[in-house]
Amino acid sequence: MKIELQKIKIKEVFDGYSDSAEEGVFGYGGKLDIRPKYQREFVYDDKKRNAVIDTIRKSYPLNVMYWAEKSDGTFEILDGQQRTISFCRYLEGDFSINNKYFHSLTSDERKQIEEYELQIYICRDGTESEKLEWFKTINIAGEKLTDQELRNAVYAGPWTTDAKRHFSKTGCAAYGLAEKYMNGSPIRQDYLETTIKWISNGEIEEYMSKHQHDDNCSELWQYFQTVIAWVQMLFPNYRKEMKGLEWGEFYNKYHNNSYDAQKMEQEIARLMQDEDVTAKKGIYQYLLCGDERYLSIRAFTDNMKREAYERQNGICANCGEHFEIGEMEADHITPWSQGGKTVAENCQMLCRDCNRRKSDK
Repeated sequence: MKIELQKIKIKEVFDGYSDSAEEGVFGYGGKLDIRPKYQREFVYDDKKRNAVIDTIRKSYPLNVMYWAEKSDGTFEILDGQQRTISFCRYLEGDFSINNKYFHSLTSDERKQIEEYELQIYICRDGTESEKLEWFKTINIAGEKLTDQELRNAVYAGPWTTDAKRHFSKTGCAAYGLAEKYMNGSPIRQDYLETTIKWISNGEIEEYMSKHQHDDNCSELWQYFQTVIAWVQMLFPNYRKEMKGLEWGEFYNKYHNNSYDAQKMEQEIARLMQDEDVTAKKGIYQYLLCGDERYLSIRAFTDNMKREAYERQNGICANCGEHFEIGEMEADHITPWSQGGKTVAENCQMLCRDCNRRKSDK
């Protein structure tokens, strides 16, 4: 892998500058993808944006920028997108500073900005793993890239472009369909990363590498729609606890099982009111698989345990042997699943072996 440091003038980067919500932002004679379409939007506030121009006008050095060369010989900005858009918009005449637009400056002042040399590292060639490792290493300045934004740069291609169209904008299709169920922000690639993680069982980079040159992301998009439709069918009554659950993982494991949505709704309502259930978000996975650990059933307090131990004179309620309290564990006399509550009257002490054997049944 080759990494070259080049000095490129602002006027060269601004050459051919275009900014389109649908097509993205380009410059450098059309050879530089400044902001790939449907990727992160411009996030600098006026203060940061103006500071970029002030730095340039004073001929102070801007932080180094990083470009990645693509297979077709064009380039994509890896780090420096916000700074680049800032000075391009100023030269375009989109905003003024101290009531002076770029065209209002003297010819010498305009020339000084246009001739300003940017320090740019360009990554050429190299394997995908080498690029990803380098990208992670240099991702230390400005508006830091997320892991998924780094992957998007490494696995750039028609598949990634189409995937970002579906998953990577505030008003994108995925946001409109599943905002209630997803955590994070589309523009920071959270929706895209989560969905790829689901469909690939966690092998995100392997999946992206495999599909990098596909014409579109129809498989991923169809999968996402299927997952959300399955969730809405099983749990039509939305509750805030449903946001951010690993719905794709649940779909992968349980979608072939048969469930009664009406009965599940009744059970959800009951469990939401059960004070012994301390993990309300875990109710959904519990109903899909039946494992009580996802509910984090309220534990007996130390006082309840001591009361039961003294009541039993240190004798295990199951095997009849005597143990020190530290060698015993609290257990529901009437199991929680059968309506038993986590109260002192329903507490008994078992030795560890007896409690383990009971739990394994």
